[in-house]
Amino acid sequence: EKIEHIEALTASGKTVLMVGDGLNDGPALTAAHASLSPTSASDVAQNAADLVFQGEHLRGVSDAVQLSRAARRRMIENFALALGYNAIAVPLAALGFVTPLIAAIAMSSSSLLVTVNALRLRQAAAKFDTRKTTVQEPSEAQQARAA
Repeated sequence: EKIEHIEALTASGKTVLMVGDGLNDGPALTAAHASLSPTSASDVAQNAADLVFQGEHLRGVSDAVQLSRAARRRMIENFALALGYNAIAVPLAALGFVTPLIAAIAMSSSSLLVTVNALRLRQAAAKFDTRKTTVQEPSEAQQARAA
């Protein structure tokens, strides 16, 4: 039933993200475009998933989606930076308007710029590391009532 639903969504042009934790979720996790599973999931689900997130809470799914969107933005920015550099610098160098030394320095600078831009992903990842799930221990009165 899950696989049929995933196939129907895929046929309608949707991109499917499947989150599963049980033995029966393995085939559906494999059928989806992307799949996630918590560390508490069965071995079958973890092996079938593209990404295994820590904890049992679904916040890991949201974090993974947000981080992947940030990574995609950085990739597009880096392609634009590299394309812009090559559109300007290569013709100037080919026409002899810049010396080979300047061209080499500009190429190295372009590579450094792309690398520094990619490192900005660490800031996005750090947001997720600082959000810790806190578990409140029951008070002595609550423990006494439960007993």
